[in-house]
Amino acid sequence: MNSTLETILSRKSVREFRQGEIGNDTLDLIIRAGMSAPTAVDRRPWEFILIKDKSTLGKLAAELPYAKMAAHASAGLVVAGDTNRQWGGADSEFWVQDCSAATENILLAVESLGLGAVWTALHPYEDRKKTVTDLLRIPPNVIPLCFIPIGIPARDSAAKDKYDVLLIHYEKW
Repeated sequence: MNSTLETILSRKSVREFRQGEIGNDTLDLIIRAGMSAPTAVDRRPWEFILIKDKSTLGKLAAELPYAKMAAHASAGLVVAGDTNRQWGGADSEFWVQDCSAATENILLAVESLGLGAVWTALHPYEDRKKTVTDLLRIPPNVIPLCFIPIGIPARDSAAKDKYDVLLIHYEKW
């Protein structure tokens, strides 16, 4: 099997981290992977907010219901969409698809580097979006999609085998 498929099939959500820093070059490479995702009409509406400050990570862990692990993460990344740059105009929702593709690339990059991460949803939850928008001073035209705590996995774990032949339909339903 090639390394790309190995990374995809071994990707897992990591919610426990051990102490340790992740270098800026590595974090930049992870964001670069996110920016390599496809977007509608190549509009690239994404914005990324990299967080390394332990106080800010702690506040996000305390305020977001499914991001408690952020308190122990080496870094966090908010993936957000600029509605002014998305295809289809400000009322379109293509930013969600575009930023989701970027998020998956980020998760795969993290896995390929031997690090751990987990996608925690912000959109479509208004309270979570408001928490992150207020704390990180995000402008109104930028909507946070998710928050990704990133760190050094506390333990080895295996990916779930999610393949299910019953969910495949050939030619028609």
